[in-house]
Amino acid sequence: MSLFQLQHKLGRVIKRGEQEFLYFSGTDYLGLGASFEFESLVIEGIQKLGMNHGLSRINNVRFDIFDQFENYFAEKAGAEKALLWSSGYLAGYATLNYLLGNTDYIFMAPDTHPAILPDELTPDTSQSFKEWAAYVQETTELLKPQRVLILGNAVNPLKPAIHDYSWIGNLSRKHQYTFLLDDSHAFGSVGENPYGTYNKWKFLPVELLVSGSLGKGLGIPAGITLGSITPIIGIANQRIFRSASPPPQGYIWAFLQAEKILKESFDKLHRNEHYFSSLLRSIEGLAGLVGFPIYTFESRKWVSKLEEEGIIVSSFPYPEPTDPWSNRIVITASHEEADLHRLFTVLKKIQSQSI
Repeated sequence: MSLFQLQHKLGRVIKRGEQEFLYFSGTDYLGLGASFEFESLVIEGIQKLGMNHGLSRINNVRFDIFDQFENYFAEKAGAEKALLWSSGYLAGYATLNYLLGNTDYIFMAPDTHPAILPDELTPDTSQSFKEWAAYVQETTELLKPQRVLILGNAVNPLKPAIHDYSWIGNLSRKHQYTFLLDDSHAFGSVGENPYGTYNKWKFLPVELLVSGSLGKGLGIPAGITLGSITPIIGIANQRIFRSASPPPQGYIWAFLQAEKILKESFDKLHRNEHYFSSLLRSIEGLAGLVGFPIYTFESRKWVSKLEEEGIIVSSFPYPEPTDPWSNRIVITASHEEADLHRLFTVLKKIQSQSI
């Protein structure tokens, strides 16, 4: 595998010199980064509202587009209230630190995103998600009544998984539970709509908050926190929100005009994912999950062989340089059916050469 230094935007095709490669990597699940229609809306938004807003949200001079966005996104996600940030990491970090002041005991899923991990704590990555869930259930039975915080990811983008948290509803009722979920890789990729998993889990007997990046599947450089009115107002009154600048307002305006684009892209992503999944029944060594557009494989030899055939996939050690390499194929809404069939044909060829 070789390094690509790009001088053009990412899309279904990338170039090195005069050679073109099909691109099956990244996090632009809805393909908005390569969408001419969405780009046009962003340009229009910048022309209307400017390139950047360096003032804090509590300044006496404000753009109401940020409040409009928060109300719109909260309604679409099924939450009472939303809070908009300049990044998903900041959203998670600020939300977690607000919750820590009202927490006695913390449970962290093995793949919890670093944005919502306390600085001094590390999850047990040797556990599977199923083992961790069983551990939480057993431990809460033994603990004396207290304020419990549960941290986790909606999905695992490194080892494809859509996590089931329904078991939280069966936890011992002697505790007061808060559940903080990172939806960074769920926004735009899984669920019934592009707005994440809040609506799916809001009926659990917990104080639910969802945070995450909107810069992956939803294509805007921003982050969000979703929740009920009381904690969201509490977070908004914290110094970290009051003194921070919001994301670029042109992107926020564009998103509010792009509902049709989002729905069409979301539908196409899932058509692509289902089509590709149907082809892979005859391919061994590739792990995937119906409803999620990421597929993983173990052999790094596949990466160079795919590149030789004009296909680029994701391959690097993550999150630490010493960690195992993560080799992934990412399907997006920008791919055409012919691209997916081409990828399948090459994988079939690689598999036959390995036998």
